[in-house]
Amino acid sequence: MPNAPIDHDAALTMWAEYRAAHPTVATDAEAPSVERFGDHPELTDELLRLVRDGTKRATATLVAEFEAEGQALPRVGSHWIACDSTGAPRVILRSTELRIGPFTSVDAEFAYDEGEDDRSLDSWRENHARYWRRTADAIGIEWTEQHEVVFERFDVVWPPEAASAGAA
Repeated sequence: MPNAPIDHDAALTMWAEYRAAHPTVATDAEAPSVERFGDHPELTDELLRLVRDGTKRATATLVAEFEAEGQALPRVGSHWIACDSTGAPRVILRSTELRIGPFTSVDAEFAYDEGEDDRSLDSWRENHARYWRRTADAIGIEWTEQHEVVFERFDVVWPPEAASAGAA
């Protein structure tokens, strides 16, 4: 079963609430992208749970995914909205650190910050290679370990009860 369609209207409402509460920080020129972690409901909801409980503070995305979706690459300070498997927006994230490099350039600290599985570099490589084989197939490219990856760290900034300590 696939994830449900994203509720863009609800995401824009969430963004408006955040902007009203934090006008000096929510200065993105355009509305943020509305995304979800993972490619199926169980993975999506598990990764979102890790974000909400503070375990997951990093994510990695193939540059080719942004290109296939016609999206600009994120930038430090930009926001994005993460939805659950039902398409409901759940958190607003703010990018705090970005690096682009090949899959092979990931380090143990980044793997740990992603918060997945046992948080080890080996499990990160195994699970992300498996995920990106599916992703590459879905966008019509062949997966290799030389694909460029956006390595991103983020803070949760909204809603207030889920926000990272000190984040706005």
